[in-house]
Amino acid sequence: MKANRVCALLVALFVCAFVGPAAAQVRFETGSTDSVRRMAQQQNKLVFIDLYANWCPPCRAMERQVFSQQEVGDFMAKHFIAAKYNVDETTGRELMSEYGRGSIPLYLVFDTGGNLWGRIEGAAPAGEFMDNLRTVIARYEKRGRNSHGQHHGLRTAQRSCA
Repeated sequence: MKANRVCALLVALFVCAFVGPAAAQVRFETGSTDSVRRMAQQQNKLVFIDLYANWCPPCRAMERQVFSQQEVGDFMAKHFIAAKYNVDETTGRELMSEYGRGSIPLYLVFDTGGNLWGRIEGAAPAGEFMDNLRTVIARYEKRGRNSHGQHHGLRTAQRSCA
């Protein structure tokens, strides 16, 4: 009887480790916007901010279907220091108030000087999402790392929470 329980526990651990839900591949920082910006300066990367809410189905879909993909995680790690802020909490609410137009998910790309280079609204498949980020990166690189960003909007997808 005891051996059966141990065996069942080992099988359950194996299933959880190898078959369970995919862990997020994108590494999101949880510190202040200033600490995220400092990290980006140190690593010579752009800042990516995910504004989301726990109650938003498209936000949860992006977490499960896009940010969990290895390819997206590798791409994001190469170009960005990523952070996410809940719009129902202070930092997220302040960022949404300043940069949002009312719907989430909302993704913002800043340089380390705090200049906004891109905004992506709504959920999208991984390929489309990364293509939008590539557009922002290309714009940033074309205009030079010393120029100032502007409010460039990229509207991606059909799915958002207003």
